[in-house]
Amino acid sequence: MAEFVDEAFVNVRGGDGGAGSVSFRRESHVPKGGPDGGDGGSGGDVWFVADHQVASLLAFQDYPHRRAASGAHGQGKAKHGASGADLRVTVPIGTVVTDRDGEPLADLVAHGDTWLAAAGGRGGRGNARFLSNRRRAPSFAEQGERGEERWLRLELKLMADVALVGFPNAGKSTLISRISAAKPKVADYPFTTLRPHLGVVHEDGFEFVVADIPGLIEGASEGRGLGHRFLRHVERARALVVLIDLGPAAERSPAEQEQVLLGELDHYQRDLLERPRLVVGTKADIAGAEAAFEGARISAVTGEGVPELLHRMAALVEQSRAALPKTVSPRFVVHRPAPEGVRVERDPTGALVVKGRAAERAVALSDLTNDQAVAYVQDRLKRLGVDRALARAGAADGDLVHIGGFSFEYRGE
Repeated sequence: MAEFVDEAFVNVRGGDGGAGSVSFRRESHVPKGGPDGGDGGSGGDVWFVADHQVASLLAFQDYPHRRAASGAHGQGKAKHGASGADLRVTVPIGTVVTDRDGEPLADLVAHGDTWLAAAGGRGGRGNARFLSNRRRAPSFAEQGERGEERWLRLELKLMADVALVGFPNAGKSTLISRISAAKPKVADYPFTTLRPHLGVVHEDGFEFVVADIPGLIEGASEGRGLGHRFLRHVERARALVVLIDLGPAAERSPAEQEQVLLGELDHYQRDLLERPRLVVGTKADIAGAEAAFEGARISAVTGEGVPELLHRMAALVEQSRAALPKTVSPRFVVHRPAPEGVRVERDPTGALVVKGRAAERAVALSDLTNDQAVAYVQDRLKRLGVDRALARAGAADGDLVHIGGFSFEYRGE
């Protein structure tokens, strides 16, 4: 059986843009042909796509790198390079994407949800793009922009209508194997289940999904054992079924089991206790007379009480679904766009750092070994307001200025 993985780190990188071409028409009877260098193609983007056919994050465990194709370089005769193909990376429904610091970026909660993980670089413009009345024979072109690259953390939170919650060996796996086609490992010792299972249940024409959550222990909400890894799969469940072990081998009384389990849910996420729930005693076939429990009892082995439990579970799910908003709200996606415009900051060394995508791109894409290209970049930065921003920041002659990977000494006019 394939391993279930619900956490992974992935390195994503958009494709690099192709370089623009420096070329001039060379034809007979055309002694002074104009520039005809084509543009480079843009790099491909990396997209995350939620897919119901993907069950876990196992694909990222040994192969964490995902890179889109780069764009082709431009050529003479105004031939533009082809753009790189996008890369669509499938992830399970319920995948939460964060950066390495834990800031949420996207929550892919439905089949087909798509999110841009890494943008491809823009292709460089060929020298034909820089033809003007002042510049009749431009001898420079832009380089291709590098694709965006970053590490992301993926965390899977299962999507289920009902979550089965209980101590280890409380009978969760046996129950889900009886009421659905799921076949988790079942044995008479604690921690048989080390990964969650999903089962689809059919009850009188009504269909819902049940999750078998690995057994909780006291202190799970504080991270004891694998507590947080187990508890996060309860977050999305619409209803809870708390299973109380009535067997003679249970270490706690039914009342104490219920108190501890509800306490762990409350400490982990307070609103979990506000969701509809059933509290059911298990192992009714071997429960002793000393098992003081007034609620419904079932035996997943003999089937005692199971049909009644399914009926009550279906009613809870139907009720919770009906309570959902009728209008579809925007899916939870947190955007952190790059700030617009140009701004100047001082770094710890006292140097001035120019921030702003347009300014950084103007420098990064240009061939600064070419005098015409340098003149073009200076004019471009001036039009972007970099000179004014530096003056407002108190730049003085001789100050070191950084723009992207380019550095120079400031000289005021």
